[in-house]
Amino acid sequence: ATTNMASASAMITWVMFDALVGRKISAMGACIGAVVGLVAITPAAGFVNLGQSVFIGFVAAIVSNMAVYYKQQTSLDDTLDVFPCHGVGGIVGMILTAVFAKDVGVVYGHYETFKFHMLTLLIVSVFTFGGSYVIFKITGWITNLRVSPEDERLGLDISQHAETLRTSAKIALSTTV
Repeated sequence: ATTNMASASAMITWVMFDALVGRKISAMGACIGAVVGLVAITPAAGFVNLGQSVFIGFVAAIVSNMAVYYKQQTSLDDTLDVFPCHGVGGIVGMILTAVFAKDVGVVYGHYETFKFHMLTLLIVSVFTFGGSYVIFKITGWITNLRVSPEDERLGLDISQHAETLRTSAKIALSTTV
């Protein structure tokens, strides 16, 4: 029930937040919001009540929605918004788990869990960002990580995969007949 409530809360919050800030409401936004809620509730699902799960979904949706918006204002290359949705949603869920976890969370007067969650967040962040940087550097020495500006202008479907809408339609028709 907590998983369902967090996901539903995040979906509704994502859509309503989009409307509130003047963005177009979309089915894609609703789906992204639902996934953000699932990501955020994962560490807390067995340790929070329904009201707390609704709050976790609510907060995760707003924070992730803002992260997606601000990421789009940068030159960062994250086409599917993986970090603003999964990364930020997971961070919010991890922090709020330490706040609400039954009998060991901050709302129950215990700060030890929160301290360990924050330390773990720091360690995991340094490890993943540092490790990713090293892997990207090594891979960059072996092969190009970016396509040429000309390939980007043509589009990766055509330049990298020789894929067109017509090719996709032919494949779809041949597999259904």
